[in-house]
Amino acid sequence: MTREMLNTLFVMTPAAFVRLDHDTLKVEADHVKVAQVPLHHLGSIVLFGSAMMSSQAMCRCAEEGRSVVLLDFAGRFKARVSGPVCGNVLLRKAQYDAHSSSRRTCDIARSVVAGKIRNSRHTTLRASRDCGDAEKRARLRQCAEALGFLLAMLPAAVDVDAVRGIEGQAAALYFDIFSDFLNVPTEEFSFKLRTRRPPRDRVNALLSFVYSLLTNDCTAACEGVGLDPQFGYLHCLRPGRPSLALDLMEEFRSYLADRMVLTLINRRQIQPHHFEDHPGDGVTLTDVGRKTVLEAYQKRKQEEVPHPLLKENAPLGLLPHLQARLLARHLRGDLAEYIPFLV
Repeated sequence: MTREMLNTLFVMTPAAFVRLDHDTLKVEADHVKVAQVPLHHLGSIVLFGSAMMSSQAMCRCAEEGRSVVLLDFAGRFKARVSGPVCGNVLLRKAQYDAHSSSRRTCDIARSVVAGKIRNSRHTTLRASRDCGDAEKRARLRQCAEALGFLLAMLPAAVDVDAVRGIEGQAAALYFDIFSDFLNVPTEEFSFKLRTRRPPRDRVNALLSFVYSLLTNDCTAACEGVGLDPQFGYLHCLRPGRPSLALDLMEEFRSYLADRMVLTLINRRQIQPHHFEDHPGDGVTLTDVGRKTVLEAYQKRKQEEVPHPLLKENAPLGLLPHLQARLLARHLRGDLAEYIPFLV
């Protein structure tokens, strides 16, 4: 699959080869042309997995200020090729400057949390419609109503601490009813509260593993566009913490990660024998369990969904990359506000 979106050519076709033909980039796979894009339409090229690019095309892109980003099959960042003069330093300066403004920091954090709450509410309402248990359905609808109330409070949040407070309340409400999403016997999978480092039950182990995969994807998306993944707005700055990637992933937690976890459990694709209990060290997935989750995650990322802002379909796996580019446009001043991905 090869797509051009937001002035970026995403080459996901296995073993594809990108070459230069005058002022045009041609993408070929098995000696068949799969795409052709004029260079002046593009600001960057992203190559996934075994996709390759000719040195002539790569040099031309570098000379003219187009970055070439290399990601592995799982979407993890490997490298970026840039010319001697690169706009990334200006983008990173804009990123740091925005953080020095309490108003801009609050605005970005507010948009991130709005996306998270909206999508969490959508997941909750969807579950309530599909739920056959009247008691569970009532709890789910009550939670969706409370999330809607918190969403309405966001515009009045005057600083980032207030935004974090609302986000914390929303997360607590959401995880309070998370067990109502499960349709399997409690002796197989039960959930009481969100626990990390270490996860104390099978559901938490599964959530933590999928969240780590999503964090890697969001980190790669930030790296790919030239943003500093450790310099965020909603999440506090800490050494070694990819704060901006964690900001970016908030809008995808319920829609991309949680819904996949629930599907794996409710369809019995993941079962108790896929986990190991380590007394004192929590619960982890077995090698077979991790392989099952990774296969499901890669398949999930290939699903196409409509992007509300771009007005076209996009693979789920590209959404973090598209949102990172929208955030970069906002930081540069090309967009008045950062608009999160909403279901």
